[in-house]
Amino acid sequence: MSRAFVFPGQGAQVIGMGADLAATYPAARAVFDEVDEALGQKLSALIWEGEQEALTLTENAQPALMATSLAALRALETEGVDLAQVASHVAGHSLGEYSALAAAGAISVGDTARLLRIRGRAMQQAVPVGVGAMAALLGLDFEAARDVAQEAAQGEVCQAANDNDPGQVVVSGHKGAVERALDLAKARGAKRAMLLPVSAPFHCALMAPAAEVMAAALAEVTITAPVVPLVANVRATAVTDPAEIRTLLVEQVTGSVRWRESVIYMAAAGVTEIWEIGAGKALSGMVRRIEREIACRAIGSPQDVTSATESLAGA
Repeated sequence: MSRAFVFPGQGAQVIGMGADLAATYPAARAVFDEVDEALGQKLSALIWEGEQEALTLTENAQPALMATSLAALRALETEGVDLAQVASHVAGHSLGEYSALAAAGAISVGDTARLLRIRGRAMQQAVPVGVGAMAALLGLDFEAARDVAQEAAQGEVCQAANDNDPGQVVVSGHKGAVERALDLAKARGAKRAMLLPVSAPFHCALMAPAAEVMAAALAEVTITAPVVPLVANVRATAVTDPAEIRTLLVEQVTGSVRWRESVIYMAAAGVTEIWEIGAGKALSGMVRRIEREIACRAIGSPQDVTSATESLAGA
């Protein structure tokens, strides 16, 4: 059995996430402490006891989700699970790609937290609030959604930003263009087309200023080869070269998240089981809609950790 560890993106955040892991596993608690120290902020207090609105701010949600994912991984390690031994690939959805790299030892947890804080702020500041938007188009395949985005642009930016699964594509760009895409998508047979409650138009050309910020920030950080290959968002193939990873993380800010293709790639590489490490189960749902033969397991609580380690022991 070949297994991949995958890491969730923005939208999975919820107050209280990771608290039971931190209470049960000192190694999990240490991750939150390390992130707090790296950011010079008690982010853990916000995650466990704060307001959802504050946690959802991009600059908080990104490092918070990474911390929760790494805490779950450390809990697994406490129970004897070694990522390098049990996984053949890692992947993450958007910010989850940073969690995946930290999990695979390519970037330190502290550096990852600082990069995600910078990334969150840069993405938020790249476009004034109200200028951009994102929308989910349900029931259209990627090619149809891409055609809708191109037709809706009319001189503005409108791009297919997230190719999530066979029936869910997210478009991103100028608000007027995205709103035109909603009408076009419905006319083309989309089951639903709706604006998303996000604060900026991620993964499109409007994020170019944020890509410049990330290029400078990533140039200052040590990146080593991950212990297992990363299936990169913008390429949907495996990479291990640190210089290539650095380049792809910059491209990822304005490029599409090719999640559907990434899962297809992993299945073709022999992956038969995917463990979603951290908050929520959104990626597991996508995986099931992409490759029904892949078994999925979400690991975000001590009970999940116990169940996962027992499954390995019985394999």
